[in-house]
Amino acid sequence: MAEQDYYDILGVQKSASADDIKHAFRTKAMQYHPDRNPGDKEAEKKFKEINEAYEILKDEQKRAAYDRYGKAAFQNGAGQGPFGGGFGFNAEDLSDVFSNIFSDFMGGGRTSGKYEARRGSDLSYQLSITLEEAFHGVEKEITIKTTEPCSACNGYGTANGQEAPICETCQGRGTVRRQQGGFFVFETTCPTCHGEGHVIKDKCKECNGSGVKRIQKNIKVKIPAGIEDSVRMRVSGEGEAGVRGAPKGDLYVYINIEEHKLYERQGVHLYTVVPISMVCATLGGSIQIPGIDGKILDVKIPEGTQTGAQIRLKGEGMPLSNSSKRGDVFVAVKVETPTRLGKRQKELLEEFQRLSKDDGCQPEIKKFFSKIKDLFS
Repeated sequence: MAEQDYYDILGVQKSASADDIKHAFRTKAMQYHPDRNPGDKEAEKKFKEINEAYEILKDEQKRAAYDRYGKAAFQNGAGQGPFGGGFGFNAEDLSDVFSNIFSDFMGGGRTSGKYEARRGSDLSYQLSITLEEAFHGVEKEITIKTTEPCSACNGYGTANGQEAPICETCQGRGTVRRQQGGFFVFETTCPTCHGEGHVIKDKCKECNGSGVKRIQKNIKVKIPAGIEDSVRMRVSGEGEAGVRGAPKGDLYVYINIEEHKLYERQGVHLYTVVPISMVCATLGGSIQIPGIDGKILDVKIPEGTQTGAQIRLKGEGMPLSNSSKRGDVFVAVKVETPTRLGKRQKELLEEFQRLSKDDGCQPEIKKFFSKIKDLFS
Protein backbone atom coordinates (compact mmCIF):
# COMPACT_ATOMS: atom_id res chain seq x y z
CA MET A 1 0.00 0.00 0.00
CA ALA A 2 1.35 3.40 -0.96
CA GLU A 3 2.20 5.71 1.91
CA GLN A 4 -0.18 8.62 2.36
CA ASP A 5 1.24 11.99 1.42
CA TYR A 6 1.81 14.44 4.32
CA TYR A 7 -0.10 17.16 2.47
CA ASP A 8 -3.07 14.81 1.99
CA ILE A 9 -3.01 13.92 5.69
CA LEU A 10 -3.44 17.59 6.63
CA GLY A 11 -5.83 18.23 3.73
CA VAL A 12 -3.81 21.04 2.12
CA GLN A 13 -2.29 21.70 -1.29
CA LYS A 14 1.45 21.39 -1.87
CA SER A 15 1.53 25.16 -2.41
CA ALA A 16 -0.11 25.87 0.98
CA SER A 17 1.40 28.63 3.10
CA ALA A 18 2.81 28.07 6.59
CA ASP A 19 -0.34 29.63 8.08
CA ASP A 20 -2.57 27.33 6.00
CA ILE A 21 -0.63 24.29 7.23
CA LYS A 22 -0.81 25.45 10.84
CA HIS A 23 -4.56 26.09 10.63
CA ALA A 24 -5.19 22.70 8.99
CA PHE A 25 -3.11 20.95 11.68
CA ARG A 26 -5.00 22.59 14.52
CA THR A 27 -8.36 21.63 13.04
CA LYS A 28 -7.36 18.01 12.39
CA ALA A 29 -5.56 17.58 15.72
CA MET A 30 -8.55 18.79 17.68
CA GLN A 31 -10.85 16.49 15.68
CA TYR A 32 -8.83 13.32 16.31
CA HIS A 33 -7.31 14.08 19.71
CA PRO A 34 -7.54 11.05 22.08
CA ASP A 35 -9.31 13.13 24.70
CA ARG A 36 -12.17 13.66 22.27
CA ASN A 37 -12.13 10.08 20.99
CA PRO A 38 -11.50 7.84 24.02
CA GLY A 39 -10.84 4.23 23.03
CA ASP A 40 -11.03 4.97 19.28
CA LYS A 41 -7.97 3.26 17.79
CA GLU A 42 -8.58 4.68 14.32
CA ALA A 43 -8.72 8.22 15.68
CA GLU A 44 -5.51 7.57 17.63
CA LYS A 45 -3.81 6.37 14.45
CA LYS A 46 -4.94 9.44 12.52
CA PHE A 47 -3.80 11.69 15.38
CA LYS A 48 -0.29 10.25 15.15
CA GLU A 49 -0.23 10.69 11.37
CA ILE A 50 -1.37 14.30 11.69
CA ASN A 51 1.38 15.12 14.21
CA GLU A 52 4.03 13.41 12.10
CA ALA A 53 2.94 15.32 8.98
CA TYR A 54 2.90 18.68 10.77
CA GLU A 55 6.32 18.13 12.33
CA ILE A 56 7.82 17.88 8.84
CA LEU A 57 5.78 20.48 6.96
CA LYS A 58 5.99 23.24 9.57
CA ASP A 59 9.79 23.38 9.19
CA GLU A 60 11.04 24.99 5.96
CA GLN A 61 14.15 22.82 5.66
CA LYS A 62 12.37 19.57 6.44
CA ARG A 63 9.53 20.50 4.10
CA ALA A 64 11.99 21.21 1.30
CA ALA A 65 13.65 17.86 1.85
CA TYR A 66 10.29 16.10 1.89
CA ASP A 67 9.16 17.84 -1.31
CA ARG A 68 12.29 16.59 -3.03
CA TYR A 69 12.82 13.12 -1.58
CA GLY A 70 9.54 12.21 0.15
CA LYS A 71 9.60 10.24 3.39
CA ALA A 72 12.89 8.64 2.34
CA ALA A 73 14.55 11.88 3.44
CA PHE A 74 13.88 10.91 7.07
CA GLN A 75 14.39 7.15 7.02
CA ASN A 76 18.19 6.94 6.69
CA GLY A 77 20.77 7.10 9.42
CA ALA A 78 22.75 10.21 10.26
CA GLY A 79 24.99 11.30 7.42
CA GLN A 80 23.57 8.80 4.89
CA GLY A 81 20.39 10.10 3.29
CA PRO A 82 19.67 13.44 1.69
CA PHE A 83 18.59 14.75 5.07
CA GLY A 84 21.40 13.16 7.06
CA GLY A 85 24.22 15.34 8.35
CA GLY A 86 23.46 18.36 6.16
CA PHE A 87 20.94 20.17 8.34
CA GLY A 88 22.47 19.78 11.78
CA PHE A 89 19.57 17.88 13.40
CA ASN A 90 20.00 15.23 16.06
CA ALA A 91 17.71 13.14 18.23
CA GLU A 92 17.40 15.78 20.93
CA ASP A 93 16.10 18.34 18.43
CA LEU A 94 12.82 16.44 18.24
CA SER A 95 12.55 15.10 21.79
CA ASP A 96 9.87 17.62 22.72
CA VAL A 97 8.24 17.86 19.34
CA PHE A 98 4.66 17.26 20.43
CA SER A 99 4.88 19.41 23.52
CA ASN A 100 5.65 22.33 21.20
CA ILE A 101 2.80 21.43 18.89
CA PHE A 102 0.20 21.26 21.67
CA SER A 103 1.26 24.57 23.18
CA ASP A 104 -0.43 26.44 20.32
CA PHE A 105 -3.95 25.42 21.19
CA MET A 106 -4.04 23.87 24.67
CA GLY A 107 -2.89 26.78 26.78
CA GLY A 108 0.76 25.85 27.16
CA GLY A 109 3.02 22.91 26.36
CA ARG A 110 3.80 19.86 28.42
CA THR A 111 7.04 19.85 30.31
CA SER A 112 9.68 17.17 30.04
CA GLY A 113 8.91 16.10 33.61
CA LYS A 114 5.71 14.85 35.18
CA TYR A 115 2.55 15.43 33.18
CA GLU A 116 0.74 18.58 34.23
CA ALA A 117 -3.01 19.05 34.56
CA ARG A 118 -4.41 20.41 31.33
CA ARG A 119 -6.08 23.81 31.05
CA GLY A 120 -9.71 23.84 29.94
CA SER A 121 -10.68 24.44 26.34
CA ASP A 122 -11.65 27.90 25.13
CA LEU A 123 -15.20 28.57 23.97
CA SER A 124 -16.53 30.98 21.34
CA TYR A 125 -19.87 32.75 21.03
CA GLN A 126 -21.33 34.88 18.22
CA LEU A 127 -23.23 37.88 19.65
CA SER A 128 -25.34 40.18 17.49
CA ILE A 129 -26.08 43.74 18.62
CA THR A 130 -27.68 46.78 17.02
CA LEU A 131 -25.77 49.84 15.89
CA GLU A 132 -27.51 51.83 18.64
CA GLU A 133 -26.27 49.32 21.22
CA ALA A 134 -22.77 49.62 19.78
CA PHE A 135 -23.05 53.41 20.14
CA HIS A 136 -24.21 53.48 23.75
CA GLY A 137 -22.54 50.28 25.00
CA VAL A 138 -24.70 47.53 26.48
CA GLU A 139 -24.67 44.62 28.88
CA LYS A 140 -25.94 41.37 27.35
CA GLU A 141 -26.79 38.10 29.06
CA ILE A 142 -25.82 35.09 26.97
CA THR A 143 -26.32 31.37 27.52
CA ILE A 144 -23.45 28.99 26.83
CA LYS A 145 -22.94 25.25 27.11
CA THR A 146 -19.76 24.48 29.02
CA THR A 147 -18.26 22.15 31.64
CA GLU A 148 -17.48 22.44 35.32
CA PRO A 149 -15.53 20.13 37.67
CA CYS A 150 -17.57 17.16 38.86
CA SER A 151 -18.49 17.76 42.50
CA ALA A 152 -18.79 14.03 43.23
CA CYS A 153 -15.12 13.27 42.47
CA ASN A 154 -13.54 16.71 42.96
CA GLY A 155 -12.68 16.76 39.27
CA TYR A 156 -10.40 13.69 39.43
CA GLY A 157 -12.80 11.29 37.72
CA THR A 158 -12.23 8.60 40.34
CA ALA A 159 -14.83 6.79 42.43
CA ASN A 160 -13.12 7.77 45.69
CA GLY A 161 -12.65 11.40 44.73
CA GLN A 162 -8.85 11.21 44.94
CA GLU A 163 -6.16 11.57 42.31
CA ALA A 164 -5.73 8.44 40.18
CA PRO A 165 -2.46 6.43 40.25
CA ILE A 166 0.33 7.51 37.91
CA CYS A 167 0.47 5.62 34.61
CA GLU A 168 3.21 2.98 34.72
CA THR A 169 3.80 3.11 30.95
CA CYS A 170 4.76 6.78 30.77
CA GLN A 171 5.50 7.41 34.48
CA GLY A 172 3.03 10.26 34.56
CA ARG A 173 4.44 12.13 31.56
CA GLY A 174 1.43 11.52 29.35
CA THR A 175 3.76 10.80 26.44
CA VAL A 176 6.14 8.07 25.33
CA ARG A 177 9.17 8.35 23.07
CA ARG A 178 9.98 6.17 20.12
CA GLN A 179 12.97 6.10 17.81
CA GLN A 180 12.47 5.96 14.07
CA GLY A 181 15.04 5.27 11.37
CA GLY A 182 17.83 5.15 13.92
CA PHE A 183 18.02 8.92 13.97
CA PHE A 184 14.83 10.73 14.96
CA VAL A 185 13.17 10.47 18.35
CA PHE A 186 9.43 11.16 18.33
CA GLU A 187 7.27 11.83 21.36
CA THR A 188 3.67 10.60 21.08
CA THR A 189 0.64 10.32 23.32
CA CYS A 190 0.84 7.44 25.79
CA PRO A 191 -1.42 4.60 24.53
CA THR A 192 -2.18 3.42 28.07
CA CYS A 193 -3.42 6.63 29.69
CA HIS A 194 -4.19 8.48 26.42
CA GLY A 195 -2.12 11.45 27.50
CA GLU A 196 -3.64 11.86 30.95
CA GLY A 197 -0.60 10.72 32.93
CA HIS A 198 -2.92 8.82 35.26
CA VAL A 199 -4.96 5.64 34.90
CA ILE A 200 -8.43 5.55 36.40
CA LYS A 201 -9.45 2.02 37.37
CA ASP A 202 -12.67 2.81 39.26
CA LYS A 203 -14.45 5.67 37.49
CA CYS A 204 -16.77 8.17 39.11
CA LYS A 205 -20.36 7.22 38.32
CA GLU A 206 -21.48 10.83 38.06
CA CYS A 207 -19.06 11.87 35.30
CA ASN A 208 -17.93 8.42 34.04
CA GLY A 209 -14.31 9.28 34.79
CA SER A 210 -14.13 12.51 32.84
CA GLY A 211 -13.85 14.68 35.96
CA VAL A 212 -16.23 17.24 34.48
CA LYS A 213 -19.94 17.58 33.80
CA ARG A 214 -21.74 19.53 31.12
CA ILE A 215 -23.87 22.48 32.17
CA GLN A 216 -25.78 25.40 30.67
CA LYS A 217 -24.72 28.72 32.08
CA ASN A 218 -25.85 32.35 31.83
CA ILE A 219 -23.09 34.96 31.60
CA LYS A 220 -23.34 38.75 31.48
CA VAL A 221 -21.06 40.39 28.92
CA LYS A 222 -20.38 44.14 28.98
CA ILE A 223 -20.05 45.65 25.50
CA PRO A 224 -18.15 48.97 25.55
CA ALA A 225 -19.48 52.02 23.71
CA GLY A 226 -18.06 52.42 20.21
CA ILE A 227 -17.21 48.76 19.68
CA GLU A 228 -16.69 47.81 16.04
CA ASP A 229 -17.98 44.90 14.01
CA SER A 230 -16.08 41.55 14.16
CA VAL A 231 -14.22 42.50 17.34
CA ARG A 232 -13.31 39.54 19.56
CA MET A 233 -13.85 40.04 23.29
CA ARG A 234 -12.14 37.75 25.80
CA VAL A 235 -13.99 36.80 28.97
CA SER A 236 -11.32 35.26 31.18
CA GLY A 237 -12.06 32.01 32.99
CA GLU A 238 -15.46 31.38 31.42
CA GLY A 239 -14.37 28.52 29.16
CA GLU A 240 -14.53 24.81 29.92
CA ALA A 241 -13.20 23.34 33.16
CA GLY A 242 -9.57 22.23 33.30
CA VAL A 243 -8.53 18.65 34.04
CA ARG A 244 -7.73 17.76 37.66
CA GLY A 245 -7.92 21.27 39.02
CA ALA A 246 -6.21 23.02 36.11
CA PRO A 247 -7.41 26.55 35.21
CA LYS A 248 -10.52 27.03 33.12
CA GLY A 249 -10.32 28.09 29.51
CA ASP A 250 -11.57 31.47 28.28
CA LEU A 251 -14.71 32.54 26.46
CA TYR A 252 -14.27 34.53 23.26
CA VAL A 253 -17.28 36.60 22.22
CA TYR A 254 -17.32 37.67 18.57
CA ILE A 255 -19.36 40.84 18.00
CA ASN A 256 -21.64 41.10 14.98
CA ILE A 257 -23.28 44.49 14.44
CA GLU A 258 -26.59 44.16 12.62
CA GLU A 259 -27.31 46.09 9.44
CA HIS A 260 -28.92 49.46 10.17
CA LYS A 261 -31.98 50.85 8.37
CA LEU A 262 -30.44 54.28 7.81
CA TYR A 263 -26.71 54.28 8.43
CA GLU A 264 -23.69 52.47 7.08
CA ARG A 265 -20.70 52.52 9.39
CA GLN A 266 -17.06 53.04 8.44
CA GLY A 267 -14.93 53.24 11.55
CA VAL A 268 -16.28 56.09 13.68
CA HIS A 269 -18.11 57.74 10.77
CA LEU A 270 -21.70 57.08 9.64
CA TYR A 271 -22.92 57.41 6.05
CA THR A 272 -26.44 57.66 4.65
CA VAL A 273 -28.21 58.61 1.41
CA VAL A 274 -31.24 60.92 1.66
CA PRO A 275 -33.63 61.70 -1.23
CA ILE A 276 -34.80 65.31 -1.56
CA SER A 277 -37.25 67.00 -3.90
CA MET A 278 -36.20 68.92 -6.97
CA VAL A 279 -37.64 72.08 -5.43
CA CYS A 280 -35.68 71.63 -2.18
CA ALA A 281 -32.51 70.99 -4.15
CA THR A 282 -33.13 74.09 -6.29
CA LEU A 283 -34.29 76.59 -3.69
CA GLY A 284 -32.53 75.14 -0.67
CA GLY A 285 -34.18 74.06 2.53
CA SER A 286 -33.88 71.77 5.51
CA ILE A 287 -34.67 68.14 6.28
CA GLN A 288 -34.53 66.13 9.50
CA ILE A 289 -33.15 62.65 10.11
CA PRO A 290 -32.83 60.58 13.32
CA GLY A 291 -29.35 60.59 14.87
CA ILE A 292 -27.72 57.42 16.16
CA ASP A 293 -27.90 58.82 19.71
CA GLY A 294 -31.69 59.28 19.50
CA LYS A 295 -31.87 63.02 18.87
CA ILE A 296 -33.13 64.67 15.68
CA LEU A 297 -30.51 66.03 13.27
CA ASP A 298 -31.23 69.08 11.11
CA VAL A 299 -29.63 68.82 7.66
CA LYS A 300 -29.34 72.15 5.83
CA ILE A 301 -29.70 71.85 2.05
CA PRO A 302 -27.89 74.67 0.21
CA GLU A 303 -29.53 76.32 -2.80
CA GLY A 304 -28.65 74.55 -6.06
CA THR A 305 -27.65 71.23 -4.44
CA GLN A 306 -26.88 68.47 -6.94
CA THR A 307 -27.30 64.70 -6.67
CA GLY A 308 -24.28 63.18 -4.98
CA ALA A 309 -23.45 66.23 -2.91
CA GLN A 310 -22.32 65.25 0.58
CA ILE A 311 -23.24 67.19 3.69
CA ARG A 312 -21.13 66.67 6.80
CA LEU A 313 -22.53 66.81 10.31
CA LYS A 314 -19.54 67.02 12.64
CA GLY A 315 -19.51 65.10 15.89
CA GLU A 316 -22.70 63.15 15.23
CA GLY A 317 -21.12 59.78 14.45
CA MET A 318 -19.88 56.88 16.60
CA PRO A 319 -17.81 57.47 19.76
CA LEU A 320 -14.08 56.92 19.79
CA SER A 321 -12.96 54.25 22.23
CA ASN A 322 -12.03 55.67 25.64
CA SER A 323 -12.75 59.20 24.46
CA SER A 324 -15.52 61.79 24.60
CA LYS A 325 -14.97 62.58 20.91
CA ARG A 326 -17.20 61.27 18.14
CA GLY A 327 -16.96 60.72 14.42
CA ASP A 328 -19.12 62.49 11.83
CA VAL A 329 -22.29 61.79 9.88
CA PHE A 330 -22.09 62.18 6.10
CA VAL A 331 -25.39 62.71 4.27
CA ALA A 332 -25.27 62.08 0.51
CA VAL A 333 -28.08 63.84 -1.32
CA LYS A 334 -30.13 62.22 -4.07
CA VAL A 335 -32.36 64.62 -6.00
CA GLU A 336 -35.62 62.94 -7.03
CA THR A 337 -37.18 63.73 -10.40
CA PRO A 338 -40.95 64.26 -10.12
CA THR A 339 -43.27 61.64 -11.65
CA ARG A 340 -47.04 61.54 -12.38
CA LEU A 341 -47.32 65.29 -12.84
CA GLY A 342 -50.68 67.00 -13.10
CA LYS A 343 -51.62 69.31 -15.99
CA ARG A 344 -50.87 72.52 -14.09
CA GLN A 345 -47.54 71.16 -12.83
CA LYS A 346 -46.50 70.35 -16.38
CA GLU A 347 -47.52 73.80 -17.55
CA LEU A 348 -45.41 75.44 -14.85
CA LEU A 349 -42.37 73.30 -15.73
CA GLU A 350 -42.77 74.09 -19.42
CA GLU A 351 -42.90 77.78 -18.55
CA PHE A 352 -39.81 77.37 -16.39
CA GLN A 353 -38.08 75.65 -19.32
CA ARG A 354 -38.86 78.58 -21.63
CA LEU A 355 -37.72 81.17 -19.10
CA SER A 356 -34.47 79.40 -18.22
CA LYS A 357 -33.37 78.37 -21.71
CA ASP A 358 -30.65 80.98 -22.06
CA ASP A 359 -30.24 82.49 -18.60
CA GLY A 360 -27.43 80.18 -17.44
CA CYS A 361 -29.25 78.71 -14.48
CA GLN A 362 -28.24 75.21 -15.63
CA PRO A 363 -24.48 75.64 -16.25
CA GLU A 364 -23.57 71.95 -16.33
CA ILE A 365 -25.99 71.29 -19.18
CA LYS A 366 -24.67 74.29 -21.12
CA LYS A 367 -21.06 73.22 -20.53
CA PHE A 368 -21.74 69.66 -21.66
CA PHE A 369 -23.35 70.56 -24.97
CA SER A 370 -20.71 73.18 -25.61
CA LYS A 371 -18.03 70.47 -25.35
CA ILE A 372 -19.71 68.10 -27.80
CA LYS A 373 -21.18 70.56 -30.34
CA ASP A 374 -18.42 69.69 -32.86
CA LEU A 375 -19.58 66.09 -32.85
CA PHE A 376 -22.90 67.09 -34.48
CA SER A 377 -21.24 68.47 -37.58
